[in-house]
Amino acid sequence: MQQNHEMSDSIEPLAIGMDEESHLVTAIISHTVRPGRDGGYEEWLHGITTAAHKFQGHLGVSVIRPCDRAHPEYVAILKFDRYNNLKTWLESDTRQEWIERLQPLIEKPEAIQTLTGLETWFTLTGKPMKSPPPRYKMMLVTWLGVFLTLPMLNRLLAPLLSGLPVLLAQLISTGLGVALLTYAIMPRLTQLFRKWLYPVP
Repeated sequence: MQQNHEMSDSIEPLAIGMDEESHLVTAIISHTVRPGRDGGYEEWLHGITTAAHKFQGHLGVSVIRPCDRAHPEYVAILKFDRYNNLKTWLESDTRQEWIERLQPLIEKPEAIQTLTGLETWFTLTGKPMKSPPPRYKMMLVTWLGVFLTLPMLNRLLAPLLSGLPVLLAQLISTGLGVALLTYAIMPRLTQLFRKWLYPVP
């Protein structure tokens, strides 16, 4: 897919905040455009991008356009300075009006995925987008995940990696550890501790 960037010259450099209120958050939004409606979609995209820029915390949007007409999927990568500002935009009347205009142009409902750094380990499958858990809760559950993962990896990999240079062995073991945490350990721990991570108000 061909990548094009549409960002205002006034956009500030992106940075992950160091306090509880300043998590950089990214929304990845994909649309499958109906055949022959590319021109209308491009006009719609320019309009909603301009509207989003007026909302607090907006840090810009990058658009990945399809290079194959047989797979007319557009992907917009939208950045905000924090989750609450993104949520305000996604739930705003302004955006809902633009989404209503979009319906004749797309084949199926849009797909939205949010990425907020470490918080991506704490998503609940099939659940609507929620504010991330407090940082101390994420730290404790991640600590537990690492505690469970490292001894298991060390026991399994030590015989296999013993003949390799130290740095290469560490590269392999840490890579496998991150993959195991991302795809196996953290999703299960998030489900196990979901009531504590996401208490009902």
